[in-house]
Formats: sequence, C-alpha cells, structure tokens
Amino acid sequence: MKNLVDMPSNTASKSKKTSTYPTYFESFDYEQMLKDYPLGDDVFEQFAGMSRSTLEELQNVRFKQVVKRAWEIPFYQRIWGKAGVKPEDIQSLKDIEKLPLISKSDIMDSVEQYPPIGDFHGLDGIPPEQRPPLVFHTTSGTTGTPQPLLFGPKSREVQSLLVARSYRFMGLKPAATIQSCYGHGMINGGHYIREAVTKYTNSMFLSAGTGVETRSVQQVNLMKTFGVNVLVGFVDYIKRLADVAKEEGLVPGEDIKIDMIIGHLGMESRESIAKTWGNPELFDWYGVGDTGTIAAEGPDHNGMYVWEDAQFLELLDTDTNEPVTPGTTGNMVVTCLYKDDVYPIIRFNTHDISQEVLGENSLNMPFKRIKGFMGRSDNMVKLRGINIYPQGIGPMLDERSEFLGEFICEAIREASGRDEMIVRVEVSTPEVERANLLPAYIELLKRKIGIEVKVVLVGEGELTPLTQVDIRQKPIRLIDKRFK
Repeated sequence: MKNLVDMPSNTASKSKKTSTYPTYFESFDYEQMLKDYPLGDDVFEQFAGMSRSTLEELQNVRFKQVVKRAWEIPFYQRIWGKAGVKPEDIQSLKDIEKLPLISKSDIMDSVEQYPPIGDFHGLDGIPPEQRPPLVFHTTSGTTGTPQPLLFGPKSREVQSLLVARSYRFMGLKPAATIQSCYGHGMINGGHYIREAVTKYTNSMFLSAGTGVETRSVQQVNLMKTFGVNVLVGFVDYIKRLADVAKEEGLVPGEDIKIDMIIGHLGMESRESIAKTWGNPELFDWYGVGDTGTIAAEGPDHNGMYVWEDAQFLELLDTDTNEPVTPGTTGNMVVTCLYKDDVYPIIRFNTHDISQEVLGENSLNMPFKRIKGFMGRSDNMVKLRGINIYPQGIGPMLDERSEFLGEFICEAIREASGRDEMIVRVEVSTPEVERANLLPAYIELLKRKIGIEVKVVLVGEGELTPLTQVDIRQKPIRLIDKRFK
C-alpha cells in the first residue's frame, strides 16, 4: 500500500473534492424560504385581502415546479405513465384531475419493490456528493410495516414553519411555555413539533412525549414546576392528564394554569375538554405525517384555514373520487406545493374525511376553510346502508354526564351473516345501576346514527387495554372482527 506522501500530489485533493457535499442550510435558500412562506404578523400582511385569483396564480407557479420535479422520479413516471399521462398533459393546476391519486399503499408498494426506502423520493438520480442532508422518520407501523418518511431540508423547514405559523395564527403568546405530548422515537410527530416551536417561536418547549416516554404523573408535575401554559398533542391523552393531575391533588386551572390547548379535536366535545383543564382556549389543526400541516383553526374559531400557499386540498367523493359539492363530506386529497426537493406529494389521498366551511370569514383571508377531521373512509363501518365513523361516536355520547370519554367500537359478523356493532363505553355509574342506564345509551346512538347498535357499559379504565390510550398517540377506536 502506498503512503499518502508517495501518491501524486493531486490525488489527495481529488479525494477531498469528491467527498464534499452540502450541509443542511447550504442545500437551499433559507432566506428565500422565509420570504415565500410568511410567519406571524406577515401572514396577515401578505394574505389579508388577497383575491382568490392572485392566490391561484401563486399556487399554479408552485404546482408546476412540483410536477416538474415529480417527472424526474421513477415512482411518478411509473404511476403517471400507467395512467396514460404525459408531461405535456399537465400545463397548469387546472389539469390536476388528469393525474391519478396516490395513497399509502402506493408508497408501500414502492418500498416492497425497491427496499428499504422505495423509489418515491427522487434521491436515486442525485450523485452522492450532491445529495442534500435528509431527515428520516417512519410511521408508527401499528397496522403493519412502518412507512419511511423522508424530508429534504427545504421541505422540512417549510413543514416546521407551517406548524409555528398555525400556533402564532391562533394567538400563541410571546415567551409561552409549551408542553408537548407528541411521541418521539422513529415517528415524526414529536420531533417536528419541537423543531417548529424552537425555531419559529420564542416559547420554552418541554418535549414530554407520550405516557411511555414520560410517565403521566411526571408530566403533570412538570407542568406545575415549570409553569406550562400551553398543551399540545392528541386530546385523548390531554384529557387523561387532567385526571392524573386531580389524582395527584392538583387542580387544573388553579395549580396548573393552561391558557391554550392546541390539539386534534376532530368531532370531540370542546366543552368537556376545556372543562377538565379550567376552561382554556382550544384550537384544532390538521395534517398527516407525509404532508405536514394542512389547516389550522384561527382566532375566529370559524373552521380551519387551509394553508393554500403551501397545500392544495381537494375534497373528493369516497367512492367515485370526483369533487364533492361544496359543503358536503369527502376524502381530503393533498398536493404539497412546497415539496419540490425530496418526496414530492401530488394528489395524496389521506382517506381522512372533512367538509368545506362555506361563507365569508371575518379575517378577510383568501383561504378555504374545512370543518376538521371527521373520520376515516378506510375505517368506516357500513351497517344496513348507514356509514358509521368510529371516531364520531365519542362526541355523540358527550351529552351524557356519566360518560367518561373513553369508548371503543367492535364490528362483528353474526352466524347469520348480518353485520353488527358493539359500542363499549366507560361510565362513572356503579355497576349495579348500569342496566337501568343502558336503554338511554341505545336510544341516544340510534337517534344520532340512524340505526340501533349494541351497547356495553363498563367502569373507568376497563377499556384501556383495548384503546391503549395510555401508550398510543391515537387510541384505538375500532376493532373489526368481521373478516377474521
């Protein structure tokens, strides 16, 4: 083996040159990104009073850039080519309906064909010395193999900025103290919420995580010790923390003074959540791991504003994939207008259901508004012609004072072939009195769903092994035994 001193003088320099690659902030124009995607008061300055036509022009420019990038990636070449789409067919955002939908199943097919991270990201065509740094996460994998989630520096920063934009839009106070109940590990949630808060707000951030990462008792003591005034996370666990605080002799609203809860409220009862924490102001927002933040509730509490400068949202019929009539429910299908670096996302079917909020908004913003998360089309149970979304059962039960907030639905197929649903509900009523209470619950659900379902009433905590509310960010709300 030759020593370095014996080698030609240019060898070492060539080796050094070929090992050079961009660092995180060298790989995109950070200052331009901040101009393109405003934050704080600049959101109102740029968008208040903007016409829909001006917004659509901006969307069109960004859409064409994203499509251009997608045509360079084998994943889209394969899917679009199979659908008979050619590059010249897509000239503007008006042509988007010519493109087929994609979903998680397409991403996982890509991973299976091209392990371990698929061919949907666009990295294979970039020489190693030119590749940007990556942020890599996966989905939780609770329903199978975890899905890889890849982010380039630019799209990662826009994703984080949109979270902070949402929080500040809602009215996050300067120098707040935020405690996050989002999980960490390989999943994306807790990490990018932390990045959002620490980079794009001036809040102090406590990354408590789930009850597995930081025990619930410790979480409530952290809140008291450090004066937490904002809670962020999934509301099922946030509600649970209020109960833990009381068990520890702490009074939510007095010993722990929460001003804001920013969570994923969906169809949950705001009144019951607010009451458990001393009536702070509640805000909803929506996004998925692949796309980042899509919409956020504003200070007017009149629907969630879609960040249409960054996301193009379609609401499509769950059966036909055609646009729904404005004001009716449909699958949320998302195109990320900012992801033109790694993993472009074009017409991604979230299978989450929502509907547009119609009418003008008091903030004079050009953005469409949605009602929020109303359930999943791929987690829907159809009984005797009625579509039942398990996530919607809880809000139906909230009018009952003894309902403790925990429930789970079980879909079964009887020997006769008839499908039925059993709704198990936690109540504060003593066991000896539950039989008398049962008819009221059956009648309530029949009135709100449209058909009769079976109901089983249980005591506090009995459903935890099934819902896994103490260890999961998103509790299990449906057990489907029909096809087993």
